[in-house]
Amino acid sequence: MSLLLQAYPVDSLNQMQQTVDLTPMQEDTNLLQLLMRGGWIMVPIALLFFIGLVIFIERYITIRKASKRESGLLPQVKSNVLSGKLDSAIAVCRSSNSALSRMLQKGLTRVGRPIKDIEGAIENQGKLEVARLEKNINILGIVAGIAPMLGFVGTIFGVIQIFREVEIAGGIDIGSVSGGLYVKMIASASGLTIGILAYIGYHILNMMVERVILRMETDAIEFIDLLDEPGS
Repeated sequence: MSLLLQAYPVDSLNQMQQTVDLTPMQEDTNLLQLLMRGGWIMVPIALLFFIGLVIFIERYITIRKASKRESGLLPQVKSNVLSGKLDSAIAVCRSSNSALSRMLQKGLTRVGRPIKDIEGAIENQGKLEVARLEKNINILGIVAGIAPMLGFVGTIFGVIQIFREVEIAGGIDIGSVSGGLYVKMIASASGLTIGILAYIGYHILNMMVERVILRMETDAIEFIDLLDEPGS
């Protein structure tokens, strides 16, 4: 033991201990700094994330509003139609200003024509309402496809740069190669993460739209059956 202490003085041992203790602190980085080390490709990836987030939030709020069922709308329209008060029924639809009310209003303006014409008018208005709900949702699908590819491109460029530096240096430093590769893999991880989130958001919005469509079709069929009843 005395020989070891002589070979490694106390000051040297303390210095080694300080070096070991400080090394993890130097490697500590927060998430933002880690993402910034992914290179220039992180700029378009971040832009795709921002676009996807804005579209998802805006569409989610819009579809959520459209999915709220107006419990009093259809009964009021039916009551006015059965009473022969078409103008009152149309006024009720105008005051509601919803997808279903616009469909019913379009059908009410065709009352007196063949039932096929009324069905066609309601169906065409329904297509317009669905198109409004689905606006920009496909952009999320594009983001889901592009973001992972951008991440892979960033990683490939990073690997090319690493091996170019190895060629210039004339030798392989496994520490610098592995460290540089780990940094460049950040782009792939970021792209995949954003692509997965956009893919999930895309399908969530589509499922919400399908539920709204099913409800509108159900109410429209009920309205057509009302007009098709004898004596209507």
